[in-house]
This record gives sequence, C-alpha cells and structure tokens, in this order.
Amino acid sequence: MSSRPRARLGILLSGRGSNFQAIAANVRAGNLDCEIALVFSNKPNAAGLAVARDLGLPASSISSAGMDRVVFDSQVADLLRSHQVDWVCLAGYMRLLSGGFVSQFQDRILNIHPSLLPAFPGLDAQYQALSHGAKITGCTVHFVDENLDSGPILLQAAVPVLDNDDVDSLSARILQEEHRLYSEAIAWVLAGNYRIEGRRVLKS
Repeated sequence: MSSRPRARLGILLSGRGSNFQAIAANVRAGNLDCEIALVFSNKPNAAGLAVARDLGLPASSISSAGMDRVVFDSQVADLLRSHQVDWVCLAGYMRLLSGGFVSQFQDRILNIHPSLLPAFPGLDAQYQALSHGAKITGCTVHFVDENLDSGPILLQAAVPVLDNDDVDSLSARILQEEHRLYSEAIAWVLAGNYRIEGRRVLKS
C-alpha cells in the first residue's frame, strides 16, 4: 500500500524570513509532515532566499517593482503550480494578494500577523498596540482572502504588553510566539481536522 504523499509548502517572504526558518527547522525535525517545495520572494535580494539556498531548498524570485499586481500574482501562481505547491504560507510577505491569486489557492493560504486580529491589522502592528495603550497583544495565524488581514482566524497566542516595552522589545516577544504558533497551525491544517464556517475555523 502506498503512503499518502507529503504536502508541499510554498513559502512566500519579502525579508529575512525568520518564520520560514522556524518552519524549516520543524520540517527537518520531523514535527511537520510536509516538505518545502519552494521559497519565493518578490525581492531578489531578500535574506530569506539565501537562507533557503543554504538549506538546499528550491528558491526563486520575481521582482515586483513596477509590475501590475494582477500580472505579478499570475506569474507567482504559475511558479507555485509548477512546483506542485499544495499550501501557500506567507512569512513576512509584504504584498496584498489579488483575488485571482487567492482563488487559485482557495482556503490553502496561511499568514501570520503580529497582533490579535481583528485588532491592529496592516503595517506596524506592534507600534499600533503600544500607541493605543493595549495591555495584551499577540499574534494570529489566519487563512488569507483578498482583503488585508481579514481571513478566518485559525490560531492565536496572547503576549502581554509591559509598561517598559518599546517596539523592539514587544516585537521580539511576539516573534517568539509566532515561531511556535505558525508550525502548530500548519500541523493542524495538514491533519485536516477542521472546517470553515463563515469566518470561524472549527475543529472537526
């Protein structure tokens, strides 16, 4: 009897890719039953691409500078399909995905955001939390739709905001939780023990 093929992840990043590195470490350790089929960046000089190549993983880039969003996303989707990607994981990918891209990977795109959504979406979430005087923030793994940080929430982790926090110290503590939570969320969706009802993700 042949075993079930391992799920293939496409990791999209725009910078250093610390969440990608945490996912890759869990894949290597056998904590995630999947393989990384492609690491992609819209920035050819992204540090995460060099890390991927050092790990022996397929890595590719297409510069998004000056490109129409729909055209660019179509090229990225073609590249992911050519690598037979099953799940798309955004790891610091600083682009809003077009509806056409999302529809090609419907309910198979995950993102992690450094706040307890729906609070503080978009850029500089840690600064937003501090500016609003929040006592608790954290991180959220959610399914991606064509709107900003608005897809159904999969998992969240809370991080207290300390009186002496600045953006750097708060970001560092949130990032520790991100590295743990993202792999936990990936393991959950790969197991298939969930269902999406409207905006809610429920265990099944």
